[in-house]
Amino acid sequence: MVLEVIVQNGQEAVQAEKLGADRIELVSAIQEGGLTPSYGTIKQVLESVSIPVQVMIRPHSYHYCYTDGDLKIIREDIRKVLSLGGARIVFGALTKDNRIDEQILDTIIGTYPQLDITFHRAFDEVHSLDEAYESLIKYKMNVKRILTSGGEKSCIEGKWKLRKLVHIAKKMNGPDIMPGAGLTLDNIQGIHETVNANQYHFGKAVRIDQSFRNTFDEDVVKLIQKTLRGGS
Repeated sequence: MVLEVIVQNGQEAVQAEKLGADRIELVSAIQEGGLTPSYGTIKQVLESVSIPVQVMIRPHSYHYCYTDGDLKIIREDIRKVLSLGGARIVFGALTKDNRIDEQILDTIIGTYPQLDITFHRAFDEVHSLDEAYESLIKYKMNVKRILTSGGEKSCIEGKWKLRKLVHIAKKMNGPDIMPGAGLTLDNIQGIHETVNANQYHFGKAVRIDQSFRNTFDEDVVKLIQKTLRGGS
């Protein structure tokens, strides 16, 4: 069972690792849903921890339909991550009609075939979850997981769709489904019993007072770990 948490800097990354997080997602501008961190922040985090670090690659928060200019920035940001010794990114791109932008994925993966990609919650805005998943299966050598709330605002509302997606992922041996958005200590047991995913993504729910302004709540993190790992 994999527990992934959001971090914003090196100090938080170190604390997340000490608390037993299995993987971290590094972002900036969390109030905008997460944007690409600075070069210095990426360097600091990669040098500070030994657990996997997925770096958000998102040039703006306006939409997920990227222009040629956006793509140039995206490619440069990915190049910087690789230059620092990282190879893991969080990324997603859609066409104007809300389908997976395979052209952009082809470009990025073709240029940087070593990438380990989490396709982020752009997935929740697609025209069809089933169709979008089928589109991403062909990239499973690079797109290792999909962060999603099942096309709904939160995992509570999307839990039955998440359950279906997890079933499809296991049946098709495609990218793993990683539920995220609205997960809390209070609801994770019920969601996990329904969805049965092998990894979960937490944000502010594992912070003191559920705020990204504060540090991690050690007790909450440990209770979530205990819940997901069957009390072990």
